[in-house]
Amino acid sequence: MVKYSEEFKIKLVTEYLHGNLGYNSLAKKYNMPSQTPLQDWVRAYKTQGGEGLKRRKMKEAYSIKFKLDTIQFMLKTGASYQETADQFRLNNPSLIHHWMKIFNEQGIEGLNLKSKGRPSMSKKPNKKKNENKKLTREEELERENELLRLEVAYLKKLRAFRENPSVFLEKHRQNWHSNSKKKGSD
Repeated sequence: MVKYSEEFKIKLVTEYLHGNLGYNSLAKKYNMPSQTPLQDWVRAYKTQGGEGLKRRKMKEAYSIKFKLDTIQFMLKTGASYQETADQFRLNNPSLIHHWMKIFNEQGIEGLNLKSKGRPSMSKKPNKKKNENKKLTREEELERENELLRLEVAYLKKLRAFRENPSVFLEKHRQNWHSNSKKKGSD
């Protein structure tokens, strides 16, 4: 995949917005294989301004709450992936699709942040694997309790949203925006 510079993106977006050429003509003019990236750039620019065209330096980690809020918003409003991404100021609608797929397959627990990469090579046996297998009855109950608390909190939010979506959205709009900037560890 070709990476385009921020300056190039801004140039094409402004040329599209202030010029007479359409997506297809601009894509041909600049030898782009498809008009789709240009359409995405214009949409991102319209919803997020210049910030929407910047390349992310680091992968952002989103909290479980933020992921659930985006999924819940999409399910209740019937918004598309792109509309939901615009609402939550995300550049990549396929990220929401990925969260939705994980949520449908694994539930809330699947949305937890997972460490990536290979585990470090160690001569000592990994104790964490053994600890997970040998949970005491009390630890199992605590784990189950935590999962039930998460589920109850989610269902309460869902009920509040169903009763009055507009009030719920206004109340949580700032939370969604501030959570998107934080690296959550929920």
